[in-house]
Amino acid sequence: MSAPIESFHDLGLPEALLTALAEIGYETPSPIQAACIPPLLAGRDVLGEAQTGTGKTAAFALPALARVTLDLCRPQVLVLTPTRELAIQVAEAFQKYAHHLPGFHVLPLYGGQSMVVQLRQLQRGAQVIVGTPGRVMDHLERGSLVLDDLRILVLDEADEMLRMGFIDDVEWILTHTPAERQTALFSATMPEAIRRVAHRHLRAPQEVKIRAATATVAAIRQCYWQVRGVDKLDALTRILEVEDDFDAAIVFVRTKTATVELAERLEARGYAAAALNGDMTQGLREQVIERLKNGALDIVVATDVAARGIDVPRISHVINYDIPYDTEAYVHRIGRTGRAGRRGSAILFVAPREMRMLKAIERATGQPIEAIALPSREKIAGRRVAQFRQQIVDTLEHEDLAFFIDVIGRIEKEACFSAREIAAALAYLATRERPLQVEETGTGWELATADPLEATQSERRPPGNQKEILARRRAYADGVLTRYRIEVGRQHGATPREIVGAIANEGGIEGRYIGQIHLFDDYSTVELPKALPPELLDLLKRIRVRQRALAIRALADGQTAQDRSRARASRSQSASRQADEPGTAAQPRPRTGTAHKRPRKS
Repeated sequence: MSAPIESFHDLGLPEALLTALAEIGYETPSPIQAACIPPLLAGRDVLGEAQTGTGKTAAFALPALARVTLDLCRPQVLVLTPTRELAIQVAEAFQKYAHHLPGFHVLPLYGGQSMVVQLRQLQRGAQVIVGTPGRVMDHLERGSLVLDDLRILVLDEADEMLRMGFIDDVEWILTHTPAERQTALFSATMPEAIRRVAHRHLRAPQEVKIRAATATVAAIRQCYWQVRGVDKLDALTRILEVEDDFDAAIVFVRTKTATVELAERLEARGYAAAALNGDMTQGLREQVIERLKNGALDIVVATDVAARGIDVPRISHVINYDIPYDTEAYVHRIGRTGRAGRRGSAILFVAPREMRMLKAIERATGQPIEAIALPSREKIAGRRVAQFRQQIVDTLEHEDLAFFIDVIGRIEKEACFSAREIAAALAYLATRERPLQVEETGTGWELATADPLEATQSERRPPGNQKEILARRRAYADGVLTRYRIEVGRQHGATPREIVGAIANEGGIEGRYIGQIHLFDDYSTVELPKALPPELLDLLKRIRVRQRALAIRALADGQTAQDRSRARASRSQSASRQADEPGTAAQPRPRTGTAHKRPRKS
């Protein structure tokens, strides 16, 4: 029996991929990665049965990247997915893993995106294509997608493609790819129809069957907060402040650097916190655990690997500050609490784009995970006042206050203030470091503290009517909203609907906080709340529309008049061009000699 694989270094991956994995916090391969990467690197076909959330994207993406030729900018890897959302997610994963591969390009192809833009991107070239069956077939028929250099074909979530009626399309695509290609098929279940596809198109595949970890977590309360509106650190401190049974917590993040940064920020806010990661010596790690045990520390910020084996009964909370990469990691994380017969709490921070992983986690634990809102400032203030009151009562009951009563009496006589006014001044002085009244800056708190159901419904609301539009314009005029520049525009094929969707769905900003959008040739402007938290700005900078990062930044007031002038000129030029140019709808579709017309589904 071979020894378990403990590191990605044991899998034979190139150094550039190992560097990227270390930077994003991947330390130990999941079971499906350990089982699939070696045969795929060796060129074997693979038939994998694994649930979502087991880490299968990296299981096929990493060996595929190891085998592409960067100097050849033609499709060498094709990944078929059942949905556009999964296609985008897989394409982003490829891009992330290929961070240190110069000249690498990945292109997602799916319906609902401009065909003209996709044709332009295909002409530029890409080594990896990730697409839905229907749109991939369209491009194969047009001759715009040529697979002569294809080496690897991956069918991801094959059972979903079967359920959605795409399996005939998938087989059509398989017959139009080189016979000598390598094929990997992944499916959460293995119905007979999928096995028939595998039998026809895979050659002596290595079969891998991975069951997602399940756990009995009856003693652990699980809930999640959907990241929206405010900095995650602000959210974390609010949650900890109102948790009645809080004793100690492990806060999980993805990278070693993040453990140090977050621990320092928590210390700056008055928490007894420390980092725990693999770069620390064994002696330092043991010191941190001992301090947590004896109460010198209340919060440890850790990576998954560094926290393995921690058994500290006083840990009442596990905070998944960064969502884990797979469900097994989540099960191991929350197992740090609820020990020795005690109840525990597991709180998960979930970005809108991570909801798919949340569903996978629910399946793995066999329990629904409850959505929560952040505590309101009224609740926080009420908790602080109650604690302050209890401190006063305890002091009055247990301390000798004769000297201080005399001092207050003298102040009352000499300064002509009542005892009540003096007590108010003392209360103010005593709570300056932690005020009883909670201040909220920026507009994000209303969204962050909204009821989860209300927030979800508002995000699904159709585009605003004239009354809502006027309200947004008034908000901009009143200074609640301000203009930001984003680096995607008309020439990239962007539309206002796509920009709103990206900011709302991936940035977690509710539609009513998004004002007017102006499109220019090479950039756009969008009105958003004036005081966006730094962490949310960083997230918005990385969000992509039409394969371009938004790279958002606030515009100075003097720039907005120029923007409006350029917008009018651009619209005028665009209208003139459209009057002179024929449309593209009636242009004939070129076909390759080997492409065949296939029946269309209704």
